Amino acid sequence: MGEVKSTGRLATMLGGLGLVAGALMIAGSRHWLPTTLPSYPPTPEAGEARSAPRLPVPDARPGQPARRIAEDLIAPPPLDAAGIERIGARPPLGELGLASPPKTAMPQDWRETLLYRPVAVSSAVFEAMGRRVIISGAVDIDPDRTCSFGDAVWPCGQRARAAFNAWLRGRALKCVLPPDGDRFAIAAPCRLGKQDVGAWLVANGWAMATPGGLYGKAEAVARGAQMGIFGPPQ
Repeated sequence: MGEVKSTGRLATMLGGLGLVAGALMIAGSRHWLPTTLPSYPPTPEAGEARSAPRLPVPDARPGQPARRIAEDLIAPPPLDAAGIERIGARPPLGELGLASPPKTAMPQDWRETLLYRPVAVSSAVFEAMGRRVIISGAVDIDPDRTCSFGDAVWPCGQRARAAFNAWLRGRALKCVLPPDGDRFAIAAPCRLGKQDVGAWLVANGWAMATPGGLYGKAEAVARGAQMGIFGPPQ
């Protein structure tokens, strides 16, 4: 019995030494094995449907930043349609920025005629090449007319004629006239380059618009801005 116990103790000691030696050999090696291995989702079998990846649900609160939801896809920040209000377009600052009024039907013998070296005789009337033309759609301001602004009274008619002449600077006007228009004064639409002459005069307050004419809004703008005859002495 004593011999058997001695043999068992010896085997136990040798086993312990073997475990220590094995541990020392592993510690002295250059590479360590991971204690735990990463887990991967099981590969679906042939014919088994793959489930689509679950994307994050966007936050409905306004003001959230854009975020990446896939490798090549960036979702814009969510918008709350209830907080969006559509407003109308800003009104134009004046009639000068609007498109030229549509051309009115003229008799077949009326045609565009260039009138060189025009001279204003009043705020909406000029003479050139033996013709006397009244700008259609504009109400002329008589040169003898005076205007009042507050306690001041000033010769607005003379100032309106001077402003028209200063704007013309002798440049040629293109007007739609009949062939025999040199025998009498005639109301006609005219342009200086691409600018409608009547629109310029009324929008700057140097003439008034005919009732129900094309330049009613232009006159309202000039009155509101106190321009030309509607403003202080100039």
